[in-house]
Amino acid sequence: MAGEDVLALNQRDRDRLKELHAVVRRQQEVGEAARKLGLSPRQVRRVVRRLRREGDRGVIHRLRGRPSNRKIPGPVREQALALLGREEYRDFGPTLAAEHLGRIGIHVSRETVRSWQIGAGLWKPGRQKVEAVHVWRQRRASFGELVLMDTSDHDWLEGRGPRLYLVAMIDDATSRLWGRFVESDSTAENLRTLRGWLERYGRPLALYTDKNTIFQTPRSAEWVEKYGPAPATDFAAALEELRIEWIPAHSPQAKGRVERLFDTLQDRLVKEMRIAGVASAEQADRFLRERFLPFWNERFTVEPRSARDAHRSLGSFDLDSVLCQRFERKVSTDYTLRLNSQQWLVARSDVRPGLRHSRVLVEQRLDGSCWVRHRAHRLPLQPAPAAASPSGLRPPGPAAKPRLPAKAWHPPANHPWRQAFRLHMLKRSLLPGAKADISTLR
Repeated sequence: MAGEDVLALNQRDRDRLKELHAVVRRQQEVGEAARKLGLSPRQVRRVVRRLRREGDRGVIHRLRGRPSNRKIPGPVREQALALLGREEYRDFGPTLAAEHLGRIGIHVSRETVRSWQIGAGLWKPGRQKVEAVHVWRQRRASFGELVLMDTSDHDWLEGRGPRLYLVAMIDDATSRLWGRFVESDSTAENLRTLRGWLERYGRPLALYTDKNTIFQTPRSAEWVEKYGPAPATDFAAALEELRIEWIPAHSPQAKGRVERLFDTLQDRLVKEMRIAGVASAEQADRFLRERFLPFWNERFTVEPRSARDAHRSLGSFDLDSVLCQRFERKVSTDYTLRLNSQQWLVARSDVRPGLRHSRVLVEQRLDGSCWVRHRAHRLPLQPAPAAASPSGLRPPGPAAKPRLPAKAWHPPANHPWRQAFRLHMLKRSLLPGAKADISTLR
């Protein structure tokens, strides 16, 4: 056996040779060798015949060194690399790149794409990050037992439009996703996102968020100990009214599922919107709802351990009234109140006994309307007319002409004030017992 033939043998071939030589020397039965090598007896006999004819090189597989019959043609590889080499695909990873190649008819595995990208210098394999160890938590058993909610501030449009926030909700048991692109991370936008989930699936058992001031009023331990629990935020009040448990996360790692979700979306969703040419907030939100969310919920959701849906129906809840911003105000004598530097009025037809001078809860709803909660009633508010508004709140009229400063006024000589003063002084000047004719002074 030549030297190069020995070098061509790999370790697997050498291990096989040991068992096959025992068969050739009649030191081992064919069936026992087949069991040890994981081959059929027929295959062992075939390889033994080759060993007797060709020597040790007979153990080498006949297809070694020859191109595979399943090898992808060169023009297909060149077409794929030409697409992945374009500027908009500059940072696509192997998994996402394989999906986009499949959309144009090039169906290859992500590992094949990985080798192509590394060979062409389009992808550099990175070292795996060493992170702190956190205890693994099993998914909840049913859809709707626990929903995680968070907001991601990221340059989603890569400078093609305004900087947006993504408010997202993901179910812990199934990874089912819902979200919205908004221009501000406010209480109103978070309430609108929650409403989207409630209208689609119902009320979950619990909601898992961070300790943002949208969900919790910040108060120190000393303040709470002295004055009691902090007042509930509008979002927390809505969850309490809907009977949804709120669970705060004490660290980002505690809500790891939604954090990993944002890592994925900041890579995959950004690139999908780049390919689609999304360049505005409206286009981004429409792309997310109409194209990306259906794709995600079909591709990445998992089957829960329990088929039971833990969501509860909305029943008689009025979401317009529950999902709102709330303010406490006092109704004045004329059934008006002030809110946001504006005067509001309860219409005469909506007046209820006991409303005057009572403290009420004003609902500023997501559609912009304002309502009053008085006992069991919801009363609509309307902007007060200018006549009913205080003078300081009336709309400004045309500019008045500037007034000149007033001059000092002096009464004339024949004014009654002057005459009375002269008579008084004259009487005081007369000596006792003296008489004077003062008729000429009148």
